[in-house]
Amino acid sequence: MNRRHFSIAALLSAASTSLGGCLSTPKHLRPLSDEALELLSFKGLAPGAAMLVRVFKEENELEIWLENTAGYYTHYETYEICSWSGVLGPKEREGDKQAPEGFYVVTAGQMNPWSSYHLSFNIGYPNEYDLAHERTGTHLMVHGGCSSAGCYAVTDEQVEEIFALARESFSAGQQNFPVHAFPFRLTAENLERHKDSPWYDFWVNLKEGYDLFQQNRLPPIVGVANQEYVFFGPDDEIPPDFSLAVGDLDPDQPRLISGWVSQ
Repeated sequence: MNRRHFSIAALLSAASTSLGGCLSTPKHLRPLSDEALELLSFKGLAPGAAMLVRVFKEENELEIWLENTAGYYTHYETYEICSWSGVLGPKEREGDKQAPEGFYVVTAGQMNPWSSYHLSFNIGYPNEYDLAHERTGTHLMVHGGCSSAGCYAVTDEQVEEIFALARESFSAGQQNFPVHAFPFRLTAENLERHKDSPWYDFWVNLKEGYDLFQQNRLPPIVGVANQEYVFFGPDDEIPPDFSLAVGDLDPDQPRLISGWVSQ
């Protein structure tokens, strides 16, 4: 896939291209469909709302949540993931063909309008948690094309809608959107089914962030300390050592996942 990154200006460019003798809007600039606009209106949402992506491997589902006028997040749509590679569990190293699990942040620079998989965005792997565990890998995407070698793939039509929602969000001033990638819905019952997995403790840690969103309908702010995820809800004060922990620091230094540093 094309691995270049692009600016907000590139995403929001109003240019159109000539195709087959007539003007055609580039796929990354195509407006939301009438059906999408109707669904947004029905759910009390609007284009440009802040966005959250949640991924569930076992269920083969990708959810889009959007911020409503009350400041909380409403479920907009669930898309079927037609392909993800590997097995349940996080990505550990370059070439293992595992799709990541964890908490990531996507900025406009991670959106790829000219992906060879129709459209794509880099989810931000490896994040600070992955780096603390010396995990490797690059260019882990959500993309179209319905094929995967470590990514999450949906249909071209679905990725166009997801891309358009993200584009409108960036255009409205959002700096980034979170991606929460889970092995399955992190209920107590599902964890009990997988209690013998070597990743059980990791998933219990992920469940803390999963539960905060379920309770508050607000994405938690996510950090890393002592090689574990830590989560801050809407009423939590972020300790100064987290909010200032950016750059090339001691691996044991608490820090926020990069995209939340400026919030």
